[in-house]
Amino acid sequence: MHAFGTLFALASAASTVVAHGGVLWYSNAGQWYQGWQPYNSPTGQTSIQRPWSTYNPITDATDAQLACNDDGTSGALQLTATVAAGSDVTAYWNSPWPHNIGPMLTYLAQCPGSTCTGVDSNTLEWFKIDEAGLLSGTVYNGTWGSGKMIADNSSWTTTIPATVPSGSYLIRFETIALHSLPAQFYPECAQLTITGGGSLGPTTDELVTFPGGYSNTDPGLTIDVYSNAAQTETTYPIPGPPLYGTGTGSPAPPPSSSSVSAYAQSSTAPSSTPTSIGTVAQYGQCGGTGYTGATGCVAPYTCTVLNAYYSQCL
Repeated sequence: MHAFGTLFALASAASTVVAHGGVLWYSNAGQWYQGWQPYNSPTGQTSIQRPWSTYNPITDATDAQLACNDDGTSGALQLTATVAAGSDVTAYWNSPWPHNIGPMLTYLAQCPGSTCTGVDSNTLEWFKIDEAGLLSGTVYNGTWGSGKMIADNSSWTTTIPATVPSGSYLIRFETIALHSLPAQFYPECAQLTITGGGSLGPTTDELVTFPGGYSNTDPGLTIDVYSNAAQTETTYPIPGPPLYGTGTGSPAPPPSSSSVSAYAQSSTAPSSTPTSIGTVAQYGQCGGTGYTGATGCVAPYTCTVLNAYYSQCL
């Protein structure tokens, strides 16, 4: 109860400052995970959520930050939540969320290797596991997925499909506000390790990139909810690919390992000589009390001790 009370105290405080917002907390199987705090200093922040910096919406479907509302990078002290396939993950927006017209969408993207830390979200392919658009009534005055989210204490619960392969993933919760044009995108991502999964990977037509998964001319993004036509329209075309498990394309190949080295190829990468050669990407954990994973960093990064419990490739 303490975590739940703290959640809504913080969320309510945030909503008095701005008219927009984003995902502030997550929960799974009784575990609570605080999201990134975008208006606080990033120094020392640890979260399963990817860093993001503003409550303002994205209003361009081609925006380079559309994947996770950030530049694609993981946090310096990035965490990952372990969740079971078939279990529910709930995302909590600042409450009350102000926009009740528009769809709710949830995506997964599998990362190559044993972690998503150090993987650029813009290099991943995403598949949609949940969506809710116009639930009842007309476009003009009906009930939308985002309205249901608000009614559920500004939260949205998605079930991780039991059939997805186990592995490292980013989960992307998104609400799209249609009360004004252009449409307003509010996406945030968190890192997961999915366990106990199945063997059904997404098909080629179920996979999209962000940006790339939407177009500024998509009917679901250009719809005028206040037009005369909207007063009798009872269907809404949800943007994005077909839902996972409904595609008709061929099975997609496993994710490419090329995105693992995206930071290593950056022109801003450190120029120091590495003390070891390994597989852990920049910002990945490489040591610490109780740590049993890989300890060698990809060139040119070195395993740097931050404290007794955490060493990181920097």
